Amino acid sequence: MTQQFSTPTPTLAPETKSTGTQNVAEAFDDFMHAFEEFRHSNDERIKQIEKSASADVLTHDKVERINHALDEQKRVIDHMLLKKARPALETGFSPLLALEHKNAFEGYIRRGDEQGVRSIEAKALSIGSSPDGGYLVPPELERDIGTRLAVLSPIRALATVRQVSGSVLKKPFAVKGPAVGWVGETDARPQTEASKLAELQFPTMELYAMPAASSSLLDDAAVDVEQWISAEVETAFAEQEGQAFINGNGTTQPKGFLTYESIADANWSWGKLGNLSTGIAGGFSALGASDILFDTVYTLKAGYRQNASWVMNRKTQAAVRKLKDNDGHYLWSPPAAPGQQASLLGFRLNEAEGMPAMTTGTAAIAFGDFARGYLVVDRTGVRVLRDPYSAKPYVLFYTTKRVGGGVQDFDAIKLLKFAA
Repeated sequence: MTQQFSTPTPTLAPETKSTGTQNVAEAFDDFMHAFEEFRHSNDERIKQIEKSASADVLTHDKVERINHALDEQKRVIDHMLLKKARPALETGFSPLLALEHKNAFEGYIRRGDEQGVRSIEAKALSIGSSPDGGYLVPPELERDIGTRLAVLSPIRALATVRQVSGSVLKKPFAVKGPAVGWVGETDARPQTEASKLAELQFPTMELYAMPAASSSLLDDAAVDVEQWISAEVETAFAEQEGQAFINGNGTTQPKGFLTYESIADANWSWGKLGNLSTGIAGGFSALGASDILFDTVYTLKAGYRQNASWVMNRKTQAAVRKLKDNDGHYLWSPPAAPGQQASLLGFRLNEAEGMPAMTTGTAAIAFGDFARGYLVVDRTGVRVLRDPYSAKPYVLFYTTKRVGGGVQDFDAIKLLKFAA
């Protein structure tokens, strides 16, 4: 008699105020229990396919429901951990000047008083700005936004991040080292070929958000205005960044790694990304579906595999979660503890909703050492321009930062295309 398992129902609580360790631990226990139910149900589905060439509709639907519940429960855990994460606030100013800057900035936000911010930025010898360009936010707020973006934007968290003071970062890269050779003791030493360098350029593009607040909200002394701006801006910036680092056009946005030309890995050359194909349009091969994932891992050179990770969207991960190797072991492994990541073939798996779905010809999975392969360039400073006129009775806060990005090592990232 087949043992029946109930489909877990995730508890979505985006407004939950209590995010203590106990709550996270309980949510993680629920997640692991759901995964065990998923394994049992999926094993039953596979047995039915092997026995009668198709799975029972109820069993198939049950597996899909549990698979969806796993994704939702993981989202709940990530939400809890994100709310708990609060970076230590530091500042490059002296403590007295930092407090003065904070108070002056709050006066500018609440009342539009520019005098205090002007004098503080002059004291700090920072890059000044007229009222038309906005004012630099206090350093502790800028670091708050940047740190939390690293949590929300998966590619930023994986990539190398550089801060620049100019608009473009130029980086030389050694494409080819000097030629070398063996010689005998008395043989002639001919001149060898010199190293070959390529210059890569990473321009910064402007990213903006414009949260609005009512006058009564700004007049309420109980409201932490800086925290409010940070909370409003972080999600908007993270969503835009996450999309641009994957699919950005490189003209008005950072250049996403999927917008670079890719060719079959056997024909790889510098300036292009290597790719492999599943052999089936829009899916995995029915026989040996795991083989292409192993091939993708070992297409990457050993030096890059040490810090490699997978990047795919949630629906692709749901499909991969069902796969087994030839010995019947699941390729996907759940996180070992709250706050950690699931793994695929022993390598970290990162969810990025900007990755395409598994449709014909798309590169829905990327694998590589993104710290060596992708570079994010941040221009120092986040600016806020207060606009009390354009949307009366609301006050708009035009918040801007400049960020760029692009591939810096074309050998460090491989793509898996769902194509014949």
